[in-house]
Amino acid sequence: MSEIEQATLGAGCFWCVEAVFQHLAGVQHVESGYSNGQDPAPSYQTVCTGMTGHAEVIRIEFNPTIISYEQLLEVFWHTHDPTTLNQQGADRGTQYRSGIYYHNDTQRKLAETSRSRTDASDLWPNPIVTEIKPLQNYHPAENYHQNYYRLNPGQPYCSIAIPPKLEKLRSKFPDLLAD
Repeated sequence: MSEIEQATLGAGCFWCVEAVFQHLAGVQHVESGYSNGQDPAPSYQTVCTGMTGHAEVIRIEFNPTIISYEQLLEVFWHTHDPTTLNQQGADRGTQYRSGIYYHNDTQRKLAETSRSRTDASDLWPNPIVTEIKPLQNYHPAENYHQNYYRLNPGQPYCSIAIPPKLEKLRSKFPDLLAD
């Protein structure tokens, strides 16, 4: 039996990122949270000010015998714009930055290799600005942020922002889907 591993990624609004990664085979759990900031007890209200240094992130628990860390990164690169600094679509601020927050040195090396390979490809016309840093000061988001899209599919922001990401996921990575 394989041990479950964790990955932590920031790619804009955590509702959008959570909705994408919940559809992948081998992903056991996705939790929205905040990381890599200074506030010892961040909340959605404080993180939204942009003054805490925290990014909105998701922490993924995954089975590496079903989906690899590298495959998670491939989905990451394709389902958000890693070339915009502190912005995803209309969401602006440091809390929406693109980031890979590694849990160990192996993840760091894989993330750096993946970023270099993706930056050299023709996937994005502009340079990738995604930060790659060790995971620090992680805090789960409030309960009402967890499983948000599945519980609130009609919420206006979600109904506009998430379906195109899910369509991209289905068309680009059909072999990785759980459903």
